[in-house]
Amino acid sequence: MPRYTAELLNQLQHADGVLVTVHSVEGSGPRDVGAWMAVFPHTLVNTIGGGHLEFQAIDEARALLHRRANASAEAPASHEDHTFTLRYALGPALGQCCGGVVHLRFEPVGVADAPALQQRLLANGQPLALFGGGHVGRALIHVLGSLPFAVRWIDSRDEIFPAQVPLNVVCEHSDPVHAAVADLAPHSAVLIMSFSHAEDLDVVAACLKRQRALGDIGFIGLIGSKTKWATFRHRLEARGFSADELARVTCPIGIEGITGKEPEVIAVAVAAQLLQCTLSSSVA
Repeated sequence: MPRYTAELLNQLQHADGVLVTVHSVEGSGPRDVGAWMAVFPHTLVNTIGGGHLEFQAIDEARALLHRRANASAEAPASHEDHTFTLRYALGPALGQCCGGVVHLRFEPVGVADAPALQQRLLANGQPLALFGGGHVGRALIHVLGSLPFAVRWIDSRDEIFPAQVPLNVVCEHSDPVHAAVADLAPHSAVLIMSFSHAEDLDVVAACLKRQRALGDIGFIGLIGSKTKWATFRHRLEARGFSADELARVTCPIGIEGITGKEPEVIAVAVAAQLLQCTLSSSVA
């Protein structure tokens, strides 16, 4: 997760740690392959699922930190010397009833590893393009900063973006704004909520054209009411888009049953919908 990656990088400025990663899972386990936890002498970042498995992993990681701290100055241990994988059976002996087997990889990390770790831990985020830097867009960025997305935040206005954004967010000025659709990452999800209905319409049209040509946009979500979508639908039909193509657009956005209109409420509802529609099928 991006927020935990930021915490890990911050902790590495103060102390070496051990990255504990779920290397493989046989049967049922508390977390999937790739889940990770960083163990430091006096703190932890993230989780591999809690319970006795995590407690034992913490003890093993801190024992590794102790061994490395006491390594001979004449022959300091390399990362490779102290990188290993251990097998844990999730049965009665471990006090867990998952019934599976988890292999954990233990890898010492230090401040010199920070750039590579950032790239590695953020590499598998679901690509997402967010068009619009308004109130809802800003609230969404706050939520998405804790979720496994790789976000391109796009707006046609200058100086619209805040000075600091989460690690998984890249800000982009594009004028005209819909021009950015052409070079989105394949299988991107797209959220459209610009300050202008005209811009929104152009972005939707650009997404549908790309979908017609490449078929590689995973989700097209447009903020607005059913009335807004009815108006857009007529205008897009006039531009030559078929009913099947228009069915690719989700408007209104957000999971059903959440009716609040506060930006933060909309952001949570939309993020939940993205998780349902994109990560369940495209991110391991």
